[in-house]
Amino acid sequence: MVARRTDTDGRRAAVVAGVGSCLPARTVPNEELAARLDTSDAWIRSRTGIARRHVAAPGTATSDLAVGAGARALKSSGEPAVDAVLVATTTPDRPCPATAPLVAARLGMTGAAAHDVSAVCTGFVYALASAAGLILADVAERVLVIGAETFSTLLDPGDRSTSVIFGDGAGAVVLRSGTAGEPGALGPFDLGSDGESEALITVPAGGSRQRLSGVPPRPGEEFFTMSGKEVFRHAVRRMTGSAKAVLARAGWTAEDVDHMVGHQANSRITQHVAEGIGLPPQRCFSNIAEVGNTAAASIPLALDQAHAKGVLRPGQRVLLTAFGGGLTWGSTVLTWPRLDPS
Repeated sequence: MVARRTDTDGRRAAVVAGVGSCLPARTVPNEELAARLDTSDAWIRSRTGIARRHVAAPGTATSDLAVGAGARALKSSGEPAVDAVLVATTTPDRPCPATAPLVAARLGMTGAAAHDVSAVCTGFVYALASAAGLILADVAERVLVIGAETFSTLLDPGDRSTSVIFGDGAGAVVLRSGTAGEPGALGPFDLGSDGESEALITVPAGGSRQRLSGVPPRPGEEFFTMSGKEVFRHAVRRMTGSAKAVLARAGWTAEDVDHMVGHQANSRITQHVAEGIGLPPQRCFSNIAEVGNTAAASIPLALDQAHAKGVLRPGQRVLLTAFGGGLTWGSTVLTWPRLDPS
């Protein structure tokens, strides 16, 4: 294994300074879904690795979960405010305006820069890159980055292929200005997209294309759809390729990675990506069994839970990688810092 540097090289960098998460109180076990769908607990577990998921109660919005996660991340960082708030989400409170300004206001930061990031399940990694850019450009000293979803609002309750996979939740990190090489500093990013494959993960109705077509939406087109087998294939290939690319840019090998915290899409996808990178299964943190696929919230939610459980320890090298609709994908790396609990 390559000797680990603990010194800094003086270059400006975005540094993780706090983590937090928020889950709805209600959990939906596989047995509850099996009672109304043509499926079983064993079928769901074998194909996804999911045992239960959290679902937001009526009256709860994405912003509510985002505020909960953001407040805990701010507490963990030891500072009550930031200069900018970014919310990665596929399920904003409304099509207009963005959810981030409301979240910033509710956290007591009216006046801070705030905007949403839309890249579906890759949204958090894209938001991290955007936040790091604000810090590197000297636009902000501290940025709150939140991934928040109420994906249950997009699901056809009668569609077994999607209803068993997704859950609701939010996770957040606080980034501060620091120097490259110090614990918590985000390393290089690898980001990509393939718009020619947009139909593989989509909500057909509700946007300008459908509304301006002059054709009313067909029943069910307001729900999320996914071509499972094709998405599986693309996810494994793109996450593996992106992870390898970012490791090469960071000068790391697979042996240097203590933990991979990937988008929690499907336990089998995680296994295949780990094999492609050359990581043993025990280095891949997974919480999908308890929370399901929470889209843009999955990586920050997993980071907070792994930190709280003591799985992520100061000085360990961490790889983040994700894949989502668009198609989009992205990865980055960091050395885990010493953080207060959220």
